[in-house]
Amino acid sequence: MICYCSKVDTNIFKRIIPVIAFIIFLTPIITYPLLDLEQKKINEQLLAQELAEKQAEKIAQDRNYLLGKFDPSKNENFTVIPTEYSISGYKMYLRKETLDAFLKMAEAAEKEQIILKIASATRNFIYQKGIWNNKWTGIMLVDGKNLNTTVPNELQKFIKILEYSAAPGTSRHHWGTDIDINDATPPYFDSEKGEKEYAWLTKNAPLFGFCQPYDLKDNNRETGYNEEKWHWSYKPLAKDFTQEYKNIIKESDISGFDGDKYISNFDLINDYVLDINPDCL
Repeated sequence: MICYCSKVDTNIFKRIIPVIAFIIFLTPIITYPLLDLEQKKINEQLLAQELAEKQAEKIAQDRNYLLGKFDPSKNENFTVIPTEYSISGYKMYLRKETLDAFLKMAEAAEKEQIILKIASATRNFIYQKGIWNNKWTGIMLVDGKNLNTTVPNELQKFIKILEYSAAPGTSRHHWGTDIDINDATPPYFDSEKGEKEYAWLTKNAPLFGFCQPYDLKDNNRETGYNEEKWHWSYKPLAKDFTQEYKNIIKESDISGFDGDKYISNFDLINDYVLDINPDCL
């Protein structure tokens, strides 16, 4: 018997070679796009992760800013108020835009024999905490009284302080957009001098971008702080910070001061931070 094995194997081999060559030829054509697609997906995932991390970092920075948890002396957006416009004489800071607008307003007022100076400007969380805690413990008097002895009920004490003082983390003074002008007490603006200054401000401050966030309570502002004729806000910046506060800050972000266990008894965000004169929105 004659064996054709070698001959058959050779023929099969001849047929297979082109197929193998074709497969080898197609392999990179098929695999490269698949690899590119997989790499594209990986790149997109990495990019999405990077963007998410940057967004989270920005939100964290914005949250700290809105809560006043920063040092204005180290923030490039802030500048020192000239001493001739400071009532206290110590260093105070404002956003550059706010100060520029105030200086123009003060110059215009002086031409009409109205002198405007700044009694209080930027107050970060630590500064506001000092005010709040001092009122809470009786170190700082409220309406001439030591609340620690005259209002022993802590919830009622919290309410009393809220009449004119913001809880740390909820003050517009954190933002560098708000100022107290000439004084920060109702009796001053009940005086002839104070009334004249307030009349000038109500007429002219809006021309320079300022508004009074805590006007007299009425149907437009039923909750929040009592009227503050001394408190003026630079609207071009403050209106955006107000909206950001609404979008970013939660009740759980507000804490770290005396009496903070009573926060849940209030709606500090909606009734105090956001319930302001509609002209400031």
